[in-house]
Amino acid sequence: MRNVRWLLVGAGDIARKRVAPALASAAGSEVVGVCDVREEEARRLAADLGATGSYSRLEEALAASPADAVYIATPVWLHVPQAVSALESGRHVLVEKPLGLNAAECARAVAAAERSGKVAGCAYFRRLFPRYQHTRQMLEDGEFGRVVHVRLTYFSWFAPTPDDPKYWRVVRAKSGGGPLSDMGTHMFDVLIGLFGLPVSVDARCENLVHAWDVEDSAGVLFQLPDGAQGVASFHWNSKTWRHEFEMVGTEAKIDWLPYDTGPVVKTVGREITDLQLPSAENVHLPLVEDFVQAVREGRAPVCPLEEAAKTNRLLDAIYRSAAERREVAV
Repeated sequence: MRNVRWLLVGAGDIARKRVAPALASAAGSEVVGVCDVREEEARRLAADLGATGSYSRLEEALAASPADAVYIATPVWLHVPQAVSALESGRHVLVEKPLGLNAAECARAVAAAERSGKVAGCAYFRRLFPRYQHTRQMLEDGEFGRVVHVRLTYFSWFAPTPDDPKYWRVVRAKSGGGPLSDMGTHMFDVLIGLFGLPVSVDARCENLVHAWDVEDSAGVLFQLPDGAQGVASFHWNSKTWRHEFEMVGTEAKIDWLPYDTGPVVKTVGREITDLQLPSAENVHLPLVEDFVQAVREGRAPVCPLEEAAKTNRLLDAIYRSAAERREVAV
């Protein structure tokens, strides 16, 4: 069976470090073109990958490339327009997270995917982590009893200067938000994958350290569909670091300590077990492999666009709650 041929759009850090190696090394996958507004960067990455095409304009790339699929690894404000263009050109599409700036924008991409009939997904790769799959199986097997509490925590230091290529992350019109949009979306996607959308949120978003037009601190209380309570906090204003997930049930609990690496701590009653459930060295590789198989099998990828859009619906509710300083329904 012929390889899925990729056009990689975006040649920044995430593309070079993880996406491009995954596209190049996944079984049944090859990169045939790279597109970036920085023409030299596109040419250099294409050469590194052995791709024959390099482009500085997406319109040119879509017209000239023989690619079957497009991976969009550009800043958030470009995700939806570029995804729509790629889908309308007849390509399958895999988009970096979050899908878009808000739920209304995401709806455009979802509609374009439905019209096209192509495979379309978002890069919420943690749904393929062994720790996620283990936790989901515990839920399905009823090992937790009744889930009563979920905790999401992330804090680190992020202070880009205006000349930093990553400064767009603190410009709301380009990023959609601060740590909520950046790391929060990954953690909320895991929450949604396990439980579905929360039914309500009560949130506060503040600027405690940095004078941006996006938050540097966010605290969220939420209620899950079965009544379980949850709390989430995200910060870009501490030179310490923490990244954790905890799920507590009447019979058992799980801690991801930290979230992506290290042991999964399983507690049943008073018995504590450290589970070794390591993720792939390149976390994008299982994502790409799943997508390639989805194309070949004509099925949905691990996180289709309509599922990814749920995270943006949740973020919209959180920002509305923070602005109105009250609990809102999701």
